[in-house]
Amino acid sequence: MKTNDKATKTSAAPIASSAYAQAGVDIDAKMSGIDRVKQMINKTATRGVLSRIGTFGGLFASPGEGKVLVASTDGVGTKLKVAVMANRHDTVGQDIVNHCVNDILVQGARPLFFMDYVGASKFDKGVFEQIVSGLCKACRENGCALLGGETAEMPGLYPPGEYDLVGAIVGVADRKRIVVGKDARPGDMLIGLPSGGLQTNGYSLARKVFFETAGMKIHDKFPGTHKTVADVLLAVHRSFLRPVTKVMKRVIVRGMAHITGGGFPDNVVRSLPDDAYAVIDRSAWTVPRVFTFIQERGQVGRDEMYRVFNMGIGFVLIVREKDARRALSSLRREQCDARLIGYVAEGKRRVVLQN
Repeated sequence: MKTNDKATKTSAAPIASSAYAQAGVDIDAKMSGIDRVKQMINKTATRGVLSRIGTFGGLFASPGEGKVLVASTDGVGTKLKVAVMANRHDTVGQDIVNHCVNDILVQGARPLFFMDYVGASKFDKGVFEQIVSGLCKACRENGCALLGGETAEMPGLYPPGEYDLVGAIVGVADRKRIVVGKDARPGDMLIGLPSGGLQTNGYSLARKVFFETAGMKIHDKFPGTHKTVADVLLAVHRSFLRPVTKVMKRVIVRGMAHITGGGFPDNVVRSLPDDAYAVIDRSAWTVPRVFTFIQERGQVGRDEMYRVFNMGIGFVLIVREKDARRALSSLRREQCDARLIGYVAEGKRRVVLQN
């Protein structure tokens, strides 16, 4: 009996573990990888964090009376395919955090905490650590905590070597100072803040133009620069939290727009009341080379470019005309090369692109 019991005890666990591993999921490897990044994540903790990494739910202190929680979720999209091609995974973590930070910033919120989801067919410790390092870097820079997340290994759902990265953010805003996008008035000015490149939108089209139409390789030099294609396409999605927060302390901001999927027509319009439209002067800034390359090599129409990409403007502020100069001065003190790009007029809600 003793011999049989011992045999049963020593063989049962390894068989079960091995069976799951043979099916494509290595639990031990996954948990080991998570343990390795806990120290990085703990360094993002802020005063409101009440739980440790590894609990079923993250705990965060209530922000108090007169406050409103603002939440958003998004994904990096097919930019991840470029990261896999380049074997460079530290920037995509920054992308998703900054993207979500900008989304709630539009309502005038500052971030409290962020949570991520990483799904892959096979767990790769090295890739996972790079992703988390980017998440942590952006969380520290934006003053929010990486409160937790989920790492899922699902063989057969994702192509080998690829993964998905999405995130959710919760922020807080003063109830009396929430920006709802309905306060813009005719005569108000639009200020554009420069993007860091494609950010996280339009990559299905960008990849087609770069790698199919133009036949470029990921480590080729991008024409007219010292950068590689990887450098250009993996440029980090910029956070506008710091410069915009500074502006909001100095002037009244009547509306904001994060220029993501849908470009100018589908994003700026969300910051307008029904009886006002925005006029944007496309000659007010120099469009970065990455966009003109896609337009020329892909033979993409100009209007479609402004519907798919940010074209060099990542965030738009709507301010009163009398505050425009002060707002620009504040932004430039934060090393943000902002500029006037248009104005608000009376009429049916829409966006008009001129020049």
